[in-house]
Amino acid sequence: MRKALEELLEKRIKEFVSDGGEARYSDEKDERKTRACSDRGASIVKTYARGRIVRQQKKDDWQAVLYEVHFQHLIKQKEHFYLEEEVEVREARFYEEVLVEDYEVVPSQFEAAFSGDLSLPELEGEMRLAFHYDRRKAVQYAERWWNSYNPAFKKFEVDCTNYISQCLYTGGAPMHGHPNRGKGWWMRGNNYSYSWAVANSLRWYLASSKTGLRTREVGSADQLIPGDVICYDFQGDGRFDHNTIVVAKDANRMPLVNAHTYNSRMRYWEYTDSSAYTPKIKYKFYTIVDDSHGRL
Repeated sequence: MRKALEELLEKRIKEFVSDGGEARYSDEKDERKTRACSDRGASIVKTYARGRIVRQQKKDDWQAVLYEVHFQHLIKQKEHFYLEEEVEVREARFYEEVLVEDYEVVPSQFEAAFSGDLSLPELEGEMRLAFHYDRRKAVQYAERWWNSYNPAFKKFEVDCTNYISQCLYTGGAPMHGHPNRGKGWWMRGNNYSYSWAVANSLRWYLASSKTGLRTREVGSADQLIPGDVICYDFQGDGRFDHNTIVVAKDANRMPLVNAHTYNSRMRYWEYTDSSAYTPKIKYKFYTIVDDSHGRL
């Protein structure tokens, strides 16, 4: 079985390897990645990948294997180069050591809850809601933790909004609303507001908050700068499923974003290469407003 597992990892790593701008792909997601780059005048110069087995489970003649493949794509756009990274989580099923199926794992809807104690520094007075948003600190945090989890916070099964909230908090956005989970934006002990950890709730909070963390909605992605937030409604049904933070701009001055759940770094903001993407997708673009009126 060990040999079969090693071959499986090697197979997935080799399925999407690009060299000199000519990509090889074997499934729809890989093709979407190549097409998304081409549509914005970019190309994948080189792809590096490494894999690891996360968990194995065996019952009778069946065995299920959860594994990750960490991709690093060197992307060229005009004369500009940058490194995009993402972690693909997959599950393979074997019967009598023969591979039967191998597919990308799609996270379930938000169901996970916090467990254990949460140790966070106390705020200097929850009522201190005037603040300066330090975009550099928010982006530095997003870069530090894009593919790992700060032990000061609890990890969710669907972690995208928890991660964005941590970035905003590190940038100086003040919490308020405790202990009402339906009010404000906060995390304390084992408790938290829905807006801290649920994608659709954060989207509504960003759109409506008049105190503490506040935003201004803008009409297009190119108006955002590092430290701002993009919300995604993949199905176009009015319920937002995902959030990302802008960490850089590409050669066309369009946002590159970091995210959790599908851990990714410097990913092009549109997500047309995502397995969650549909033609009905809708976006909301929020730039953070603070009391100094300062931006990078």
